[in-house]
Amino acid sequence: MNPPFDAVLTVDLDALAENYRTLVRQAAGAEVAPVVKADAYGLGAPEVTRRLLADGARTVFVARVSEGVRLRTAIGPGPVIYVLDGCPAGAAPTLRDAALTPVLNTVQQLFAWAAAGGGPAGLMIDTGLNRLGLSLAEAEAFAASPHPTEPVEIRLVMSHLACADQPHHPMNVKQRDRFTAIAARFPSARRSLAASDGLFLGSSFAFELVRTGICLYGGGPEGRPDPRIKPVATLEAPILQLRTVAIGESIGYGAAWTATRTTRAAVVGVGYADGVLRASSPRAYGSLAGRRCAVLGRISMDLTLFDITDHPEPLPGQMMQIIGPEVPVDEAAAAAGTIAYEVLTRIGARAERQYRGRR
Repeated sequence: MNPPFDAVLTVDLDALAENYRTLVRQAAGAEVAPVVKADAYGLGAPEVTRRLLADGARTVFVARVSEGVRLRTAIGPGPVIYVLDGCPAGAAPTLRDAALTPVLNTVQQLFAWAAAGGGPAGLMIDTGLNRLGLSLAEAEAFAASPHPTEPVEIRLVMSHLACADQPHHPMNVKQRDRFTAIAARFPSARRSLAASDGLFLGSSFAFELVRTGICLYGGGPEGRPDPRIKPVATLEAPILQLRTVAIGESIGYGAAWTATRTTRAAVVGVGYADGVLRASSPRAYGSLAGRRCAVLGRISMDLTLFDITDHPEPLPGQMMQIIGPEVPVDEAAAAAGTIAYEVLTRIGARAERQYRGRR
C-alpha cells in the first residue's frame, strides 16, 4: 500500500465513546447531550453522532439550521436535534420539515415559532454571557403573562456559562444562582446550564442535561490535558524532504530562524491550509516515532519544517504527528495562543479523513 500523499486526520471513535462514558459518570444522573455543531468540531458530524447514539446518547445540539438539516438526513428520524440558533426569520418551515427543535433566543422567535404552529422548543436565557438569549426580564415576563405563544411547548430551559474554564471565577456561582431562580418559572421544563467545562464545576451545575463538546473530542476541562479525557483526533503528515542546514543559515519566510548548529530538518507536507495555525511558530512541536521535534521557522501555507537533528534516520514518507496522543490538542492550541476548539475546527478539508473503531 502506498504511503499517504497528504495530511491524514484519524478519528478514534472508540476513544470518543470512552470520553462520552467518562462524562456520563461525571454527570451523575444528568443526561449528557453531545454538541456536534461545526461538523462535530471538524471530526465529522454523521460519523460522530452515529457512534454516540449507539453508545446511549439521545439528544444532540447543532448551531445552524443547515447543520441540523444535514444531520437529520444523515441519521434519520428519532434522536432530538436542538438548533442553538433557534428559529431565525423564515426558518420555521425548514425546522419542521427536518423535525428539528429550535432553542428560541428572542421574543420575536417565540412569536415566529408560535405562528408556525408551535410545538417542542428550548428556551435560551441569558444569565451573564450577553450573547444569545432572552434577558432575565424578558424571560420573567414570558413566564408570568398570558401571551399568544401558547402552542410553544418549552421542554428545555438553557443558559451558558461565561467563565466555566476558570473554576474559581465568581461569575460561575452568580450565573448558576440566576439560572436556578429563572428556571423555576418553567417547572415543566428540564434545565441545562453546563457544557464540558461546567460539568467539572460540581453537581450543582449539572441540572438535568449537560451539553458536552470539547471534552468529547479530546480537549481537557480548563483548556489543558486531563488524564480522564482520551485523545480522539490524530493529524499526521508525510515528510517530503530531508535537508541539512549549516550554522548561520536561515529557514523559511522572514528568515525567522537561524541555525546555531548544523541542523537536520524534515520538510513536512502540512501548513495553515491544512489547519495548522501560523501563530504556532515557533513554539509548536511534532512527534516522529514517539520523539518530539520542534518546529523550525515560520509555518507556511503547505509546508512546515521540524528539527530532526537528534532523531534516528527518518525517511521521506514517514508521518509526523501534528496533534494526537503524543501532541495533545490543548498543547498544540497553547503553542498558537488559542484553544483546542479552534485547532480542531480549523483542520482543513484537504486532510484525508479516516475513522478507527466501531462505526
